Amino acid sequence: MSEKVLVIGGGISGITTAVEAAEAGMESVIVERNPSLGGRVAQLYKYFPKLCPPYCGLEINYRRIRQNPKISYYTLSEVENISGGEGNFSATVKVKPRYINEKCTNCGDCAAACPAERANDYNFGMSSTKAIYLPHDLAFPMRYVLDKSACNSGCQACADACQYGAVDLNMQAKTAEINAASIVVATGWDPYDAAKIENLNFASIQNVITNVMMERLAAPNGPTKGKIRRPSDGKEVKNIAFAQCAGSRDENNLAYCSAICCMASLKQATYLRDTEPDSKAEIFYIDLRAPGKYEDFLRRLQEDENVTLTKGKVAKIEEDTASGDPVVTVEDVLGGGKIKKQFDMVVLAAGMEPAAKSGNIPLNIPFEEHGFVDGDSLAAGISVCGVARRPDDVTTSVQDATGAALRSVQVSARAGQTAGGN
Repeated sequence: MSEKVLVIGGGISGITTAVEAAEAGMESVIVERNPSLGGRVAQLYKYFPKLCPPYCGLEINYRRIRQNPKISYYTLSEVENISGGEGNFSATVKVKPRYINEKCTNCGDCAAACPAERANDYNFGMSSTKAIYLPHDLAFPMRYVLDKSACNSGCQACADACQYGAVDLNMQAKTAEINAASIVVATGWDPYDAAKIENLNFASIQNVITNVMMERLAAPNGPTKGKIRRPSDGKEVKNIAFAQCAGSRDENNLAYCSAICCMASLKQATYLRDTEPDSKAEIFYIDLRAPGKYEDFLRRLQEDENVTLTKGKVAKIEEDTASGDPVVTVEDVLGGGKIKKQFDMVVLAAGMEPAAKSGNIPLNIPFEEHGFVDGDSLAAGISVCGVARRPDDVTTSVQDATGAALRSVQVSARAGQTAGGN
C-alpha cells in the first residue's frame, strides 16, 4: 500500500495540494506538462483585490517544495497510463527531454550564443526568446530548457558556449512509474481562443488584446517592461476599453460565466490608472460580479472619475484604418440605442476553458456539460480541485486544493486501516 498522492498539474492548485499533503505526512508527486511549476498564476502581474504580486506567494511555495523531501516533481511530463484503484494506483509518466541537466547555473551563456528564436509563450507571443531559454524570471526549477523545434539543424552553439556541461543535446525521453494511494486532478485552465469570437475581430485588429495579454503588458518582466503600450505601434495607451463576457455566456462560444473576468478587468483598469494619471478606462459589461469582499474594490473604481462603467454588450469592434484605433459599437442597455467609441486599445475579457477537456488524461474522468471535471462522479481515490472543477479565483482554488489534500490523507488512512486488518 502507498502513502503517496499523485497530483496531475503543477499550477497553484496542484502545488498547494502537494505541499499541504506532504506537510501532513504524505509523499507528494507533481506531474506538470510545462517546463516549470506555477501555471497561470506565474503569468499574472497582480492579484485582486489587494493588488499584490503572485510571485511572492509562489516563492513561498517553491521554498516549501525545496525544503520538504516528501515532495518530488516532474516537469515537461504527462501521465500516459493509470491502473489500479483507491489505495493502490499505478501510473506511468512520460518525461520529455529538457536537454539541460542539473549542472545548469542559469548563467545565460547558452542563450547569448543561440542564433535561433521562438515565440515567447509566457508572454502570449508578444515577444520572443532564444531557442534555449529560461521560462521566466522565477521559474521553478530554475533551469534553462531547449525548444529543439526552433533550433537550426546541426547547430550546437548552446552546448559549445556552456562551460559547465549542462547542455545535453542527446538527452532522451524517459518514463517513470509511480505508485500512489490517491490521485488529484489539478489541470487548471487555458485562456479561451478569442479568435473564435468573430464579431470582436481579435485576429485581425492588432490593438485588440485579451485579458491575459494585458497581465503581461503591465508586468515589469513582460514584453514592454511594464509600460502599457499597444501592439501595433508601441503608442502609449491613454484611453482603454474592456469588453466583458468576450465569448462567455454565449452559446456559440462559452455558455458559462468564468467568474473572475469582472474582477480581473477592474484590476487591470488600475494598472493603467496607477501609471498614467490622466488616462481613462471604460468597462462595458452585462452584469458586474464582485461578490462579498470584492465590493469595496468595485466601489473604489466607481469613485474614480476617469473610470466609466457602462452596462452594455459589445456588439462589434472595427478598426479606424488611419490611426489603427479600435472602434467599439455597444448596445447601451440603460441609455437605449447604441454607443460608438474609439479607443487606443481594447481588452477582451476572454473566459477560462478547462485544460482537462483536451488534456488527454488516461483516466475515465466524468465531465460536466462544459468540460469541467464532475467531482461528484469521480472514482474512489480520485479528486479534483481548482479550475479543473469550475471557474474560480486564486483564493478559492487554493482553499479547494487544501480540501483535496485532506481527502488524499483520508484515502491513505483508509488504505492503511485496510492493510492492517482494522
